[in-house]
Amino acid sequence: MSYYNSKSVGLSFEQAIEKVTEELKKEGFGVLTEIDVQATLKKKLDVDFRKYKILGACNPQFAFKALQAEEHIGVLLPCNFIVQEKAEGGVQVSAVNPLESMKAVGNVELASIAEEVAQRITRVLQNL
Repeated sequence: MSYYNSKSVGLSFEQAIEKVTEELKKEGFGVLTEIDVQATLKKKLDVDFRKYKILGACNPQFAFKALQAEEHIGVLLPCNFIVQEKAEGGVQVSAVNPLESMKAVGNVELASIAEEVAQRITRVLQNL
């Protein structure tokens, strides 16, 4: 299994961000952070980079369950989504695969949480 799942979308970069945010909300997630990688790299390194945003999504219920099961799980939260313009054209949305990231922790209590989060993330991607 891959550590992420992706989908190319027939939307503009800005439309993809709006649609991802909307679909996340339907699954009980909010976007806590938004990192504009293109702007940050330009500001910090004075380099040009394609449009690329990291959206840090959180579902409070699942975050709470995970924190109860594993006190250091916050290092793997929130669930990151990326929206990026591809070099060959088009826009791609990718999301972390929580089944893989939680596997590295080695806490069996996280398996059912990761499974349900993975199902919701999959629905978000499918609905784009």
